[in-house]
Amino acid sequence: MEFRRINGLPPYVFATINGLKAQARAAGHDVVDFGFGNPDLPSPDVAVEKLSEAAHNPRNHRYSASRGIPNLRAAMAARYHDVFGVELDPETEVITTIGAKEGLTHLMWVLLGPGDTALVPTPSYPIHLAAPGFAGAQVLTVEVTDPGDDPTPGDTFFARLVERWNDAAVKPRVLICSFPHNPTSACVDLAFMERVVDFAREREMIVCHDFAYADLGFDGYQPPSILQVPGATDCCVELYTLTKSFSMAGWRVGFLVGNAAVVAALTKLKSYLDYGTFQPVQIAAIVAMNDAPEYPAHLRTIYQSRRDALIEGLARIGWPVVAPRGSMFVWAPIPDPYRAMGSLEFARLLITSADVATSPGVGFGEGGDSHVRFALIENELRTHQAIRSLRRALPELAVDVSG
Repeated sequence: MEFRRINGLPPYVFATINGLKAQARAAGHDVVDFGFGNPDLPSPDVAVEKLSEAAHNPRNHRYSASRGIPNLRAAMAARYHDVFGVELDPETEVITTIGAKEGLTHLMWVLLGPGDTALVPTPSYPIHLAAPGFAGAQVLTVEVTDPGDDPTPGDTFFARLVERWNDAAVKPRVLICSFPHNPTSACVDLAFMERVVDFAREREMIVCHDFAYADLGFDGYQPPSILQVPGATDCCVELYTLTKSFSMAGWRVGFLVGNAAVVAALTKLKSYLDYGTFQPVQIAAIVAMNDAPEYPAHLRTIYQSRRDALIEGLARIGWPVVAPRGSMFVWAPIPDPYRAMGSLEFARLLITSADVATSPGVGFGEGGDSHVRFALIENELRTHQAIRSLRRALPELAVDVSG
């Protein structure tokens, strides 16, 4: 039997590692899991309390609004004003989505169709590569370099973006990008965003910036919103989510903000597809943003401490990795003695020999097979445990015995 839309999807390589994790745990092994970027930190207490209160009100058990209740869209607009200095009209430039993945996928349905093309970074978060294909469009990939090898990954990416556009037989209608970048953790400045906006405006192309790690910049780095660029709303939309910023992953609260015509198009489509997130969740999300605006800063401190513990530990065992300036990931090049294995077999080695789970880079598309990704979802004590196990499991590394 033939199934439309999913026939072109590549094999899900992460399933291999998930299976090995399950086997190890069934055998009684304590797996330190850096694989799935699923935040382990709690959501804000005020949001949890408000969720419970709102859920007990039967008026909130009815259908909600697919574009989000007015106060939620207003809270999102207020956050953009307070954090990024961006003015948004909550009536025309903000729509609530059921998480960023749902928003991105359905956005591609209104922007792309068969015969169209989209520019997408590689390696990349898998839905970025898959979503244009779900709409029937072709993906043209643009390589993102490892920040450890390239001190200006934004400049390199932009040069490749221009080259890819120029070489395209069918000129792309959409650019998907995301900085801080998953999985490479590449970061950019506002000047990069200005170049992207100018490039897109001149070519009548829509930019969709997935701003999943908007609040996870380290060492004083503040990730820029593309909407901070004057005139960006002429051609840009941005996805913002409470998943990482407020550690509310399972709540599925995201937003598409920016160009009013694009927001209106997604609003029309979603009016046919859903009735929005459960209303008590929306109400609790309002409270999270309004009453706990500093919660992202609290989370950022924890993630930076975990990053430091992992980077310092890897360096001690002879696996030097440049510390990322943003995201909740460490994109680690496979050490030279093991490079020929490729990322899937190397990740398999780590879990079977060290009880340490990572994500193989090949699962993120072209250019990823020389790396594995660590998600910063284990605390410092668990990270130290993992480092000790890796030291034993990787004898070919140049270990600093004094560490």
